Amino acid sequence: MAGKGKGGGGFRSANSGRYVTKAYGKSHPRTTVKEAPGKSGSTGGSYRSAVSGRFVTAKYGKANPKTTVREK
Repeated sequence: MAGKGKGGGGFRSANSGRYVTKAYGKSHPRTTVKEAPGKSGSTGGSYRSAVSGRFVTAKYGKANPKTTVREK
C-alpha cells in the first residue's frame, strides 16, 4: 500500500487495482484513481473511470479494464 497513508486518500492503478505512490498517481492521471480520504461506504460492484473519476456502467467498465477501477 505505497500511496495510502493513515487518512486514506492514496492513488490506485486502474490497470492493477494496487495502490501506487502519490508521485506516480499525479504523473499518470489517465490510469490512476485518487481514493477518497477517510472511511467510505461500500459501493458494491460499481466501476469508476480513471479518466474522469465518475462512476460508469458495468458494461463500460468491463469493456475498458485499463481505464476503469472496480469499487468493491
